[in-house]
Parts: sequence; C-alpha cells; structure tokens
Amino acid sequence: MNFKSPPSTPVEAVQRWFDHAESVCKTPNPLAMALSTVHSDRQPSSRMVLLKGFDKHGAVLYTNYQSEKSRDIEENNSVSLLFYWDDIQRQLRIQGHATKLTAEESDAYFATRDKLSQVSAWASDQSEPLEDRVTLMEKVVAVTTRWEGKDIPRPEHWGGYLVSLDMLEFWQGNEGRLHDRIRYTCTDGEWTWQRLQP
Repeated sequence: MNFKSPPSTPVEAVQRWFDHAESVCKTPNPLAMALSTVHSDRQPSSRMVLLKGFDKHGAVLYTNYQSEKSRDIEENNSVSLLFYWDDIQRQLRIQGHATKLTAEESDAYFATRDKLSQVSAWASDQSEPLEDRVTLMEKVVAVTTRWEGKDIPRPEHWGGYLVSLDMLEFWQGNEGRLHDRIRYTCTDGEWTWQRLQP
C-alpha cells in the first residue's frame, strides 16, 4: 500500500499485504483473523478464524453452519474481519456481508482438509454444551470407524462463507502513534477512499 499515493482500487494491495505477512511474520497462522458478528440481542461477539481465500469478490472462511457465529449470520449477515500483524505493525479491517458458498465450493475445500479435521466436522456440535471431553472423543472414534477406509463426505451442516468487500481499511503503525490509515468503500462496484487521522 502506497500511503502517499493510494491506488484507485485496493484489492491488489490487500493481496500484497497477505503475501508479505505470510513471508515475514513469525506467527504460525498469519492469515488468522477476528470475525465479529452480532447476536439478535445486539450483543457483538468475536472469535479467531482462518482466511481460506481472497479475491475481488471477497474473503472466504469455513465453519459449522449450526455454530453460534453462523446463527448470528443468519440473523444479521453484516460482519467484520480484522487482521493484526504485530511483527510489521499492520492492521487490515474488512466489513461486508457474509453469504454461503455453493455446496460444490464447500465440497472442494472439505476434500483438501486433513482426515482428523474432516472427522471433527462430523463429531463436534460446535458451540453446544459438552459434558466432558471423553464424550467428544467417543464421537471422534465412532465417526472414524464409520468412514474407515473411505473418503469422508462433507456434512451438510458445514461449509463456507464469502464476506463481501464493502469496506477495507489499511492501518500502518508509526512512531508516536502517528499511524497511516486509508479507508476504501465500495458502492455499486465503485471504490472511493479517504485518509483518516490516526
């Protein structure tokens, strides 16, 4: 991102930030992001998830469609994503609307997951109360046995979301908290930007 002369559209700059973070940041998951949703009672909720795709159409994540985050999205699909890279003093904010990916897109990604993660998608009733860990592990054994020697299909309650790029904000830390901030807003496919005070 050239803060002195910002580009007219931000998508390529976002991808360069992702590439840079993956190449230099010490964290094992530089594409981890905080996903914030809002409950029907207007209580916000945040949790860490992983970015699994990004292009001009939006940011992709995967989860259990029966989880708390998914229930929030069903009520109000306005969401916020936040990336923070302490090593390079950068933040990136994305605000948009989350919509489900097609079954085919979710199937394709699910097939790339490691076996235990596939088993987990079947065994865990995400966000629901759990009596003890033994109960969960018994379900893991049952699912593993059920699909022994076979490809594990994607459960219908698990899949992806695409978060639209309605707003993107680049934040670069500087000395004395004189940070650089550029915010892009997309309206009807057209990008505009403004510089913000730190």
